[in-house]
Amino acid sequence: MTPEASAAAHAAAVDRLIHSYRAIPDDAPVRLAKKTSNLFRHREKTSAPGLDVSGLARVIGIDSDTRTADVGGMCTYEDLVAATLEYDLVPLVVPQLKTITLGGAVTGLGIESTSFRNGLPHESVLEMDILTGAGEVVTAGPEGPHSDLYWGFPNSYGTLGYATRLRIELEPVEPYVELRHLRFTSLDELQETLDTVSYEHTYDGEPVHYVDGVMFSATESYLTLGRQTSEPGPVSDYTGNQIYYRSIQHGGAETPVVDRMTIHDYLWRWDTDWFWCSRAFGTQHPVVRRFWPRRYRRSSFYWKLIALDRQVGLADFIEQRKGNLPRERVVQDIEVPIENTASFLRWFLANVPIEPVWLCPLRLRKTRSPGLPSPTSPASRPWPLYPLEPQRTYVNVGFWSAVPVVAGQPEGHTNRMIENEVDRLDGHKSLYSDAFYERKEFDALYGGDTYRELKETYDPNSRLLDLYAKAVQGR
Repeated sequence: MTPEASAAAHAAAVDRLIHSYRAIPDDAPVRLAKKTSNLFRHREKTSAPGLDVSGLARVIGIDSDTRTADVGGMCTYEDLVAATLEYDLVPLVVPQLKTITLGGAVTGLGIESTSFRNGLPHESVLEMDILTGAGEVVTAGPEGPHSDLYWGFPNSYGTLGYATRLRIELEPVEPYVELRHLRFTSLDELQETLDTVSYEHTYDGEPVHYVDGVMFSATESYLTLGRQTSEPGPVSDYTGNQIYYRSIQHGGAETPVVDRMTIHDYLWRWDTDWFWCSRAFGTQHPVVRRFWPRRYRRSSFYWKLIALDRQVGLADFIEQRKGNLPRERVVQDIEVPIENTASFLRWFLANVPIEPVWLCPLRLRKTRSPGLPSPTSPASRPWPLYPLEPQRTYVNVGFWSAVPVVAGQPEGHTNRMIENEVDRLDGHKSLYSDAFYERKEFDALYGGDTYRELKETYDPNSRLLDLYAKAVQGR
């Protein structure tokens, strides 16, 4: 498709989106009409028609000279990466699951192993077109008449509007990634090494382009350091019988395990088994895996199984037959300052029976790519709805499972404990899953005053849901 045809197709898609918005009754909730979702929190069902976003799932254009791309808000990272890799470029942060959309990662936050040097996905957005709650499409950038929406859009989860187009930065990549898996028997040593690598971007004399980790227990945890390379050689394939997260559990504390992957397979290394969550479906059993089609070894298919289970209640039925209460779903990503990481992990091991957990460091970006505009922060914490401190390293801890419920405990007992501990350690949690905050605490953590000002400006008639209602009350 020519650039002109692509732009025309996108304009027509935006027109259909606006038309579908205006067709929704004033008293009906406004939601996207899409088949997939990466949200885990409860949502009330509605029979109202959704927004027509069918034409917003494409890459509109790529400029390899400026290393930028214009992308529809509903374009998945799988499709985006496939397009940019043709130019040996990728987005600065590529979230781990293929069906996450660019618009979703910006309005709902995303993270990956480049976040220690590239921050979060919304930090590489140069400008975006947003359909607001007022039914208008506005262009928001770091400066200008809608800069308040640009800074306030991340972590708003569609309650201020929906991105129809985003212009993002890209970065060059080599064809391969060499991995070193470092084993730690001490959480304090893990924290110290992670802090040093996140700040210096090197380890043992070699550059580090990617870093994340996995904790299996208090005495067994790993950091995986990735280095881009153009050197040819054998590569591993974890889309077949081999399981990526198990591949790092080898070698001793003194001898790092070395591995190599293509850049494409590295970016999607977690998707085949949805990190380690595929074991809940039995797909990590060697016999089952041998007969489980490769096309179904991906997060999007596991999502369909989860949705089916919610419809029929199979997991709860099995627990009931065992004489147990339904299990509490504990699916969270939280961030704590690097200096509190070991403390949180020790607390987690003592209170939450889930293993392993994912670790990923992040720092807000200092500068943009040469030649691109550098936004001026309106405050010391530039993204008010998810206020992380500049020049400070945080660690994302991800855990995705369920725990037994004990009779007499309030709903969400374990999730509430986690929220309290994260708050005590000066951290935050993402809002894609269940949350139990009281309104006052929620507003203090997620920019309540700024959010209300943005809501009055861009959704004056409250056509879109309130963030607290959506994230905590499940409306």
